[in-house]
Amino acid sequence: MSSESASLARLSMSLPADLFRQLDTMVAERGLPSRSQLIAELIRHALAEHESLTRPDEMLAGTITLVYRSERGRVRHLLSQTQATYLKEVISSQHVVLEDDQSLEVLLVQGPAVRLKELCDAIRRVRGVQQLELVTTTSLLPPLHEQEAGTSKPIGVI
Repeated sequence: MSSESASLARLSMSLPADLFRQLDTMVAERGLPSRSQLIAELIRHALAEHESLTRPDEMLAGTITLVYRSERGRVRHLLSQTQATYLKEVISSQHVVLEDDQSLEVLLVQGPAVRLKELCDAIRRVRGVQQLELVTTTSLLPPLHEQEAGTSKPIGVI
C-alpha cells in the first residue's frame, strides 16, 4: 500500500439523484479522473471560506477579481488609492481592458482574513465596481524579504 493511499479516509454519502447526475456531469466536463477529486476540491474551497469567516486573524492568501467601468480613469485612480491603503496585503495586480469601457483586475493578496475582507469592502465602495470576488486559500506565499536590523533584503541574497 502506498503512503498516499494510507493517508486517505473513505466517505460514503447519499445525494438526491438529480444532484448526483449534476456532479457526474461536472466531473466529466472538467475531465477529472473521479468524483473524489472534485469533492475534495469543493471541500477545500468551503474550508478556506469558513476559516476566513470564523477566524479573522488567520493568515490567508488568495485573489480578488473585479470588473469595473473605467469612466475616464476615475475608478482606476480610486482603486489605486484603495490598494495603497492596503499595501501590505496587495502583493501584485494585473489589469486588462475589456470591451464596452470595462476593465478586469486581479489582485494577488495575502494577510489576515479580517484585513482581506476590509480590502474587499473598501473596493466595493468605489462607484463603478460591478463585480468582485475574493477566493482564498490557507496556503501562504513564502516570505519575500527577511528583516535584518532595520533593513530588508531579498531571501537568498548574501
